Amino acid sequence: MSTSPTVCHTPRLSIDETTQLAEMFKALSHPVRVQILDLIGQGGGELCACNIEAYFNLTQPTISHHLKVLREAGLIRSENRGVWVHHQVNQEALSNLQTWLKQI
Repeated sequence: MSTSPTVCHTPRLSIDETTQLAEMFKALSHPVRVQILDLIGQGGGELCACNIEAYFNLTQPTISHHLKVLREAGLIRSENRGVWVHHQVNQEALSNLQTWLKQI
């Protein structure tokens, strides 16, 4: 008769860290948001909202919603410059996500 091995592992992440990771994955679960993040990354890590809208057959409010989800998940940062909003990839957040994925 065999016995099950005893598991002595503990979670490596705090509740706050797991919540943040889950929010990032949730934000990345929509194809348009993945495309938007990729576009911003291609623009040297920063892109004006006016340039993002040109790539999609979506209304401006829909694009704004997707940008808001990415921002709230911590994947991008946004800055008002005059009448336009410029979006930047949050490299620290993406690095944390990448580091965690490599550990599993």
